[in-house]
Amino acid sequence: MKYFLKNFVLIICLLLNVDFLFSQDKSVNIYHQRWIDFNKNGKEDIFEDPTQNIEARVNDLLSQMTLEEKTCQMATLYGYHRVLKDQLPTAEWKNEIWKDGIANIDEHLNSLPFNPDAQSEYSYPFSKHADAINLVQKWFIEQTRLGIPVDFTNEGIHGLNHDRATPLPSPINIGSTWDKPMVRTAGNIVGREAKALGYTNVYAPILDVSRDPRWGRVVETYGEDPFLVAELGKQMTLGIQENGVASTLKHFAAYSVPKGGRDGNARTDPHIAPIELQEIFLYPFKRVIQEAHPFGVMSSYNDWNGMPITGSRYFLTELLRIQYGFTGYVVSDSEAVEFLETKHHVAKDAEDAVRLAVEAGLNVRTNFTPPQDFILPLRNLVKTGRVSMETLNARVSDVLRVKFKLGLFDQPYVDDTKLSDKKVHTLKDDEFAMQINRESFVLLKNQPYKDKKQPLLPLDKSKLKSILVTGPLAAETNYELSRYGPSNNHLISVLSGITNEVGNRVKVNYAKGCDVVDSTWPESELIPVPLTFQEQQEINKAVEMAKRSDVVIAVVGEDEKRVGESLSRTGLDLPGRQRQLLQALYATGKPVVMVMINGQPLTINWENKYLPAILEAWFPGAQGGRAIAETLFGTYNPGGKLPITFPKTTGQIEFNFPFKKGSQAGQPTAGPNGYGKTSVNGPLYPFGYGLSYTTFSFTNLKISPSEISNKEDVTVSVDVTNTGKVKGDEVAELYITDEQSSLTTYDSVLRGFERVSLLPAETKTLSFRIHPDDLAVFDTKMNFVVEPGVFKIKIGNSSDSIQLSQDLTVK
Repeated sequence: MKYFLKNFVLIICLLLNVDFLFSQDKSVNIYHQRWIDFNKNGKEDIFEDPTQNIEARVNDLLSQMTLEEKTCQMATLYGYHRVLKDQLPTAEWKNEIWKDGIANIDEHLNSLPFNPDAQSEYSYPFSKHADAINLVQKWFIEQTRLGIPVDFTNEGIHGLNHDRATPLPSPINIGSTWDKPMVRTAGNIVGREAKALGYTNVYAPILDVSRDPRWGRVVETYGEDPFLVAELGKQMTLGIQENGVASTLKHFAAYSVPKGGRDGNARTDPHIAPIELQEIFLYPFKRVIQEAHPFGVMSSYNDWNGMPITGSRYFLTELLRIQYGFTGYVVSDSEAVEFLETKHHVAKDAEDAVRLAVEAGLNVRTNFTPPQDFILPLRNLVKTGRVSMETLNARVSDVLRVKFKLGLFDQPYVDDTKLSDKKVHTLKDDEFAMQINRESFVLLKNQPYKDKKQPLLPLDKSKLKSILVTGPLAAETNYELSRYGPSNNHLISVLSGITNEVGNRVKVNYAKGCDVVDSTWPESELIPVPLTFQEQQEINKAVEMAKRSDVVIAVVGEDEKRVGESLSRTGLDLPGRQRQLLQALYATGKPVVMVMINGQPLTINWENKYLPAILEAWFPGAQGGRAIAETLFGTYNPGGKLPITFPKTTGQIEFNFPFKKGSQAGQPTAGPNGYGKTSVNGPLYPFGYGLSYTTFSFTNLKISPSEISNKEDVTVSVDVTNTGKVKGDEVAELYITDEQSSLTTYDSVLRGFERVSLLPAETKTLSFRIHPDDLAVFDTKMNFVVEPGVFKIKIGNSSDSIQLSQDLTVK
C-alpha cells in the first residue's frame, strides 16, 4: 500500500506538472516570453538571450561558473538503477554532487530488459516518459544556481534504446542494405523518437570497421569497408541530427581490431600500420565529421601504437579538432579513463588518469560509477595546478556549445508531451522496419535441387503439402532483441512467420533438432565429443519429420549469447551440433534450405557445398520472422549485398576487403616457384556479393571527362537492366584501381554504390560522382595526394564480379 501511494503521488505530480518533491520560491518566475532566467538574477544575461551568437553565450555563461559548476559539466550521471537510485528528483538531490549541475544523464528511465532493476513505470506510455524527463530537467534548471540544462543521452544503433521504440535490425543488417536513403530514414526515426521522448543526444552510429570476423561486435557495425561505413554512417548521422538531436559517433578510434579479435578483458594492441590507420579506420570518422557535422564523438578504451586513445592528444585534439574540424564534445566510453591506470598502466593512479584524459582533449567522462569519482579528482587537479584553468575552460566550453546548439537554453523541455504518443513507433514506422529487414537479407546460394530445372527458392506454396521447420533458432526470438536497441516489442520467430505465410494451405511441422551449442562448447571446437543420447534423439526426431515433409527449412547460426560485446569467438563454424543436424537432414534426400541467424561471417564450407539454398538473415529486428518467410516464399525478392567477406577458415584471417595488391592471392602450384598446394585460397563469399531471384545486366559505361587534372571531379554513368522475369533490387558497385603509385595501394577500393529497384525488362541509368579525394593516396611523406597516372574505373555487382571497366587518366 505504501508503494502504491508513493507512485500515485508521483503520477499526480507528473500530470499536474507540479513539483512536490523539492521546494522552490513560487514568487519568482524565471520563464519569460522569449527567454529563461536560468541564473535567477532577474535580468536577461547574454547567455540567456536567444538572439546572441553561441560563442558570446558560451563565454558569458562560463564567466559566471565556479570551479564546482565547471567540473560538473564534465561527467555523466548514468540513469535509473545504473548509478542514479531515483526515477524522479528527491529532496536528497540537494546534497548530491549534481546540485551544481551535470553534463549528461544516460539511459534514464528507458526500461532495459537486460537490467530487471531498471524497469520503470515512466518508460511507457511515451508521453509519461517525456513528462518525467521534463521533471528531471526542471529540477536542474530551477534548483541549481545557474540552471544549466542536462543533455539526456541514450543508445540508438538499431533503433532507439527505449521501451517499445521502433525496432530496427542490427547494424550489420543495415550495412547489408547498401541503401543510403533507407539509412537516412532510419536515422530520422531514431532522432524523431529521441526528441519526442526527451532524449537530446543519441550514441550512434558506430563507425568501427570490422576487419576481423572473430570480433564479437561485428554485428554492431556496417561492415569491413571504410567507404561503405562512411557513406551509411553519414546518412544515419544526418537523419538523427535533422531532428535537433545530437549524434555521437563511436568508437574513436582503431577499436574494432583488438589483437587476435579478442574482446572482453583484452581490447588492446591493434596491429595497424600508420597508413592503414588513416585509410581504413579513421576514414569514416573524418568523412562523417566533415560532411555531417555530428555534435558528439565517443573515445574508445583501446590503444594504438602504445597510445591509449582516451589519453592521447594526437587522437582527441590533433586529429579530431585540428585536422577534422570537430566542434562538439568528446565523451569517453565507459571506464576508458580508468583504463589508463588499470589496463594500460600509463597513469600512476586514478587522479593521474583524469589528468591525462582531460589534457588529451576529453570533455565528459562516463562510467558505471558515481560521477564524483571523476569530478573530485578533477577539482583537486585544478586546485593544485596540474590541470590549468585554461584547459578546464576549453573542455567545458565544448560541452556548453553543444547544449546551446541543441537549443537547450531556448527550449529545454519536450514542448507537447501528449504528442509523444503519436510520434514514437507509429504504424508507418513498423512498415519501414519491415522493409529495412527485407532489404538486409542476402541470398548466398540458390541452385536447383537434384534434377529440377529451377532454383529451389522461392518456394512455391501451391506445390507443397508439408514443410519441416527445424533448427535451434527456428522458434527462438532472443536475437531480435539486443542490448543497444529497443526493448519489449512483440517478436516474431521464423516458425511463426512461415506458419502465417503459408496459412492452411501447407502443413508446417516443427522439431528443434539441437541447441545452439553443446554442453562443452566452445571447447568442443577443439576436442570433439560424441553426441549424447538426448542429442541423438533430438536429431533423429527432426530426421523422421523431414522424411515426411516436402522441404526442410533449417534455421541455424548464433544467438545473442554467442554474439556481441565481449563475446568474441575463436572459431567461426556453426557452433554446437548444428552441422551434424544439417548433415543428417541432407542425408534424407529432401531439399534443405538453410536460414542463417548470425552476427558475423561463418565458415560454412560444407553447407555451401552441399545445401542448395542459403539465406543470410543476420540479426533481424522484431518482425524478422515475417520478413524471412516472405523472402523464402517469394513475396519479397532479396537484394542485399554482403558488407563483409566470408573467409573459408579462420586460418585465412585477416582476409577482407579492401586488401593490398597481392596480399590475398593464392599460391603458385606450377612454374619455377610452384612448390605445391598447402593452403585453402579465396573467399567463401566476397565483399559485395549477393544473389537475387532475377538477373541483371550492366551496359553503357561512360566516364566524363576521361582525362582530368588532379583537382577535377569525374562523372560516371551506367545502365542497369532487369533481364529476368520478376521485380528485384540490384546494387551497382563502383570500384577504382590505381594502376601504378608511389607506395603499394589496395587492389581496388569501393568509391560508389547505388541500390536500384527494377521491374522485368526495366532499365535505369545510374550516375556517380568521383571526387579528387576518391583517387588520393598517402605518398612516401604521408601526404594525401592524387598522383598522376591511370585509374581503372570498374562497375560490378560484387568485388569479385566486375562487369564493365574503363580507364581514367590523371594528368
